Amino acid sequence: MDFWPEFLASCWGKEFVAGGFGGIAGLISGYPLDSIRVRQQNSKSGSAFNVFRHVVATEGPLSLYRGMAAPLASVTFQNAMVFQIYVSLSRTFDRNTPASDPPSYKGVALGGTAAGAIQSLIISPVELVKIQLQLQSKKHYHNNQTTNLKGPIDVTRRIFRHEGWIGIYRGLTVTVLRDAHSHGLYFWVYEYTREFLHPGCRKNGQESFQTMLIAGGLAGAVSWISCYPLDVVKTRLQAQSESKSAKYRGIVDCFRRSVREEGHGVLWRGVGTAVGRAFLVNGAIFTAYETALRFLCSNNGNDR
Repeated sequence: MDFWPEFLASCWGKEFVAGGFGGIAGLISGYPLDSIRVRQQNSKSGSAFNVFRHVVATEGPLSLYRGMAAPLASVTFQNAMVFQIYVSLSRTFDRNTPASDPPSYKGVALGGTAAGAIQSLIISPVELVKIQLQLQSKKHYHNNQTTNLKGPIDVTRRIFRHEGWIGIYRGLTVTVLRDAHSHGLYFWVYEYTREFLHPGCRKNGQESFQTMLIAGGLAGAVSWISCYPLDVVKTRLQAQSESKSAKYRGIVDCFRRSVREEGHGVLWRGVGTAVGRAFLVNGAIFTAYETALRFLCSNNGNDR
């Protein structure tokens, strides 16, 4: 019974729990837009509004939350881990900065890059299952047979049964390429923007909610723009049913064939939806994270 008070009193505990709260807030606030983005990326046409109207009319509004159980089950741990790894490594890469001062922007960028690469090991299988569920209609067709949807566990079992570990980690390489540099940019933009909007807040942690929302939103938008073509390729690779019957043989093949068949615009299809969602979601993530961190720190009688 003494574990949780001791855990929350530690640096690891506070950052970990605050990061988890941030992840949950971000997922719930942006999941419907994420479903629309995935459908846009995997189709040959259709604006966000048309996709939304078609999905709601044919499958009902709750279909926009289909597949949320998979990321929700892991998002707390994944986001908590990312924030904790980022905080730790930003200091590791910046040992010359005193502990009483915030890490340099170089340390922030390097720590974020490493955190993004590491978290890909968790998020890649989760996003594979999520995408498979998001792109299914009421029925799923496999080997010319119609089966009812049974959720993330059923999808995971089916992938393991037909493809094993290789199948469940389909898209890992492109996920690492997407998340490593985008997370470095993500944390750098957040730290730079909040300091610009509220000078001194990186050290005293007293920025306003407005600063958190704007800085978090901009960080999310900029990082998504930087990696969006890779995300389109990742979606298309992970949307395939089986590697044996896959349309694309890999990252380069998917990139080349998509551009050849649909033009360069395909790499940016759905970017408006993604950026809008990113601003909303990451504003919520950082606001929830910073708020939870303040609460945990104040309850332990310590400054941040």
